[in-house]
Amino acid sequence: AERARVLRAAGAALEAARGDLLTVMAHEGGKTVAQADPEISEAVDFATYYADRALELDAVPGARFTPARVVVVTPPWNFPVAIPLGGALAALAAGSAAVLKPAGPTRACAEVGVAALHAAGVPADVLQLVHAPDDEVGQRLVTHPAVDAVVLTGSTETAALFRSWRPDLHLVAETSGKNALVVTPSADPDLAVADALRSAFGHAGQKCSAASLLIAVGSVGRAGDQGRFTRQLVDAVRSLRVGWGTDPGAVMGPLVEPPSEKLLRALTTLEPGERWLVEPRRLDDSGRLWSPGLRDGVAPGSWFHTTEVFGPVLGLMRARDLDQAIAWQNATGYGLTGGLHSLDDAEVEHWLEHVEVGNAYVNRATTGAVVQRQPFGGWKGSAVGPGAKAGGPHYVAQFGTWADGDPAALPTALPAAEAAAVLSALARPLD
Repeated sequence: AERARVLRAAGAALEAARGDLLTVMAHEGGKTVAQADPEISEAVDFATYYADRALELDAVPGARFTPARVVVVTPPWNFPVAIPLGGALAALAAGSAAVLKPAGPTRACAEVGVAALHAAGVPADVLQLVHAPDDEVGQRLVTHPAVDAVVLTGSTETAALFRSWRPDLHLVAETSGKNALVVTPSADPDLAVADALRSAFGHAGQKCSAASLLIAVGSVGRAGDQGRFTRQLVDAVRSLRVGWGTDPGAVMGPLVEPPSEKLLRALTTLEPGERWLVEPRRLDDSGRLWSPGLRDGVAPGSWFHTTEVFGPVLGLMRARDLDQAIAWQNATGYGLTGGLHSLDDAEVEHWLEHVEVGNAYVNRATTGAVVQRQPFGGWKGSAVGPGAKAGGPHYVAQFGTWADGDPAALPTALPAAEAAAVLSALARPLD
């Protein structure tokens, strides 16, 4: 089909634009090369994988698929290439037109990515980039009657806001997460510390999948001079080199914006019973460069235990046994990612059976989804809508409806005429 051909060409165009994307992601989003390069690969993988899924939609015996007319994609700023383009590519694969409203801090990243897709043959009137504020214009996009679906990657509060604007909205949302990494006495401590750093401080902790809590089980949680694991973790956190995304030696980059509200509280204020093992510090006048923080004594049910802070702060909890650690891991109200470090097969099996997360990681970092092999998505407070995981086999199919009947071939080319009129109306400035 023509749609699949165009999507494969889009993947090749993104690969060719890798250098431009790396540059704009570093300058605008503060991403280090180590963080940005895999994200570009993920966007390429979305294009080629969704091309294959497009071919399947008109080949289901006894079923007919009708694509959504227009899909609005409202991505975050922390993955400024893979998430916005992934949502748009999925809509295009379904046969829909897409309106992409990028996050304000990373507009240029979206512009470079969309330009690559247009150069690959995606019609400009079928994929439109709209720079709009999150207030009245954003509300008009979400509530327009021609919009059949909205893709959101953002906070639980934003998902609730969208639903308040339009209760019947077909919303596909990946929302907040408060993710924990559990370490048991049977773990490899060196590997656990290394993965804890990657999970908590990659992209300065500005990932919905980042580990914000480390739950040390039994002897792992020993304090003071007897706590080898704690000492090793403290040394590792202190050793992280912080710098701008353009610094090739930086391990942790800057915040996208100076911290405020919840993140500022997490960086500067301890809760009752807590203490700093490594106190975070502002490193320059911009307010965006901060050293990483490690807080000890996080109590079950406390503010830091249950609140997503979205920044470079890791909270340490000390559990009696694995069951208590799992209970604390599940008690945040979210269910996005979670990790376990253990070399005991029985512990791993027990944890996998009882942990309440969409993506479970064993003896590895809690971040970094892989298209097709490791689709991404959560449950509980971390998802709103059908729940199909991005990069998975059912993601594209949710952008349309199914009915009984002989398979009817979807349009061989991406929709243009009707979409042009609809999208022009959506993108028109307010009077």
